[in-house]
Amino acid sequence: MRSISEVISRRVQRIKISATKEMPMIAAQVGGCVSLGQGVPSFATPAHVLDAVFEALRADPGASKYSLQPGMPALRAVVAAQLKAEKGIDADPGAEVAIMVGAMEALLCAMLTLVDDGDEVLVPEPYYPSHVEQILLAGGAPVLAPLRPEDWGLDVEGLRQRVTAKTKAVVVNTPHNPTGANFREQDLRALADLALEHDLYVICDDTYDYLVYDGGSAFSLGSIPELRDRLVLVSSFSKRYALTGWRVGYVYAAPALLNEMLKVHDCATICAPTPAQYAALAALAGPQAIFAGFREALQARRDLLCDRLDRLGPRFSFIRPAGAFYLLLRCDIPGIDSRELAIRLIREAKVITIPGGSFGPSGESHLRLSFGGTEDDITEACARLGCWFEGV
Repeated sequence: MRSISEVISRRVQRIKISATKEMPMIAAQVGGCVSLGQGVPSFATPAHVLDAVFEALRADPGASKYSLQPGMPALRAVVAAQLKAEKGIDADPGAEVAIMVGAMEALLCAMLTLVDDGDEVLVPEPYYPSHVEQILLAGGAPVLAPLRPEDWGLDVEGLRQRVTAKTKAVVVNTPHNPTGANFREQDLRALADLALEHDLYVICDDTYDYLVYDGGSAFSLGSIPELRDRLVLVSSFSKRYALTGWRVGYVYAAPALLNEMLKVHDCATICAPTPAQYAALAALAGPQAIFAGFREALQARRDLLCDRLDRLGPRFSFIRPAGAFYLLLRCDIPGIDSRELAIRLIREAKVITIPGGSFGPSGESHLRLSFGGTEDDITEACARLGCWFEGV
């Protein structure tokens, strides 16, 4: 009988489970851990969203069946209205918007549609690991371009230097996971110019666009009309609307490209779960004050985490995040790489963090910390970290 390594496809052998999933699995075996790890805000799905789903399931037999393959028309219409109101995008909900099983499926559909064997995709680094794994799964080659270390800003000249005849696309998410940076509009516009100059497609991951703090806002590449025919804009309802477990997101793209992506969507999932689409519709169409409250709470949690980390002493440093709910903590411990450090923190301090090296070379000597948890969790986790690091 052939060994498992002989029968597993090369495409699957090229990829791995991300550390953001692996560390909580290790912690589950240890028990009693407090998490600064996986990107899951602590907020419950709002009651009015639950009520709308329950009512739909009771009143409409179709609410528990397949929806149309690209999603419920009413939800696509509300998404298109939001794109217009927030980004100035005139999207045709019937031809340019599709509902997916989270932003992750939308990203995978984009990669499998655009990327062929040997195609290169530019990836600012540190990166969101799934972007790289999806490029590899599609047979492509991720080409890493480091962010500016002084502010985790987008280095467009660095991206330009890495363009070759094989470069097919660039993938960008801002506010940024894992650094919490909010890329400057002037840099994003320069990136758009680069894409137009070299005939590149732009995969724009806007998952955290709502979560910007201190009165700021996020600029979206989707707001640049010249990119319209070469843009895939992906977003999620998970973080903004506390729908992480419902698995629902969307994609905006030109009709010719979206139609090709829908082939992959059909092969993979048929449609997003219909009850989850009702939840997203209720979240978008209902009262919005509660979601503004989520953002205010996350800003307060960011401030708390930064204050606690400042007390760890001069061995540790970080760039204060402007958005999302992550920061990279630099903690260079001699003789311990970031993966070993994260695992030791789980086993010895019972705190979940994510090794910075899993986000690319620039992330090594860092840990990614999430401030999505409650203030009590943040306080307790930082207390445990402080005690552990005192002994190192």
